[in-house]
Amino acid sequence: MRWRGLKAWAARLSDEVLVMGHAVRDPEMPRGLRWLALALLAYALSPIDLIPDFIPVLGWLDDLLILPLGFAYIRRRLPPAVLARASERARTQDWPALRRLQGLRRALIWGILIVGLSLLLGLAFLGGLALWLWRQFNPI
Repeated sequence: MRWRGLKAWAARLSDEVLVMGHAVRDPEMPRGLRWLALALLAYALSPIDLIPDFIPVLGWLDDLLILPLGFAYIRRRLPPAVLARASERARTQDWPALRRLQGLRRALIWGILIVGLSLLLGLAFLGGLALWLWRQFNPI
């Protein structure tokens, strides 16, 4: 898959999040599918993943598998009228709050990564300093 194809696929996934967001608000959507869609939407927007994103390949693999498969499952079982209304609303309306949340998720992940790495480096430094002091004042 080329870079343009990957970007187009990611844009379709983002559009699918918007369609599911509108479908959840439709009163004709079956209750079980509504709960599944809400769980997938919460997972898509949550900074907490099954496998953290900072793990090089596996961290993104869970997002790349769970979300498209879940949305495809819901899309196949949605009544056609609900899907048509949700798709039309997603095309005509934009959710700036949702887009901001997606950006916030990335910022939160990077913040956690930077803070965690800083703590790890600080602990390594303090451990090395303690070992050096121990060897200086307690010769073996």
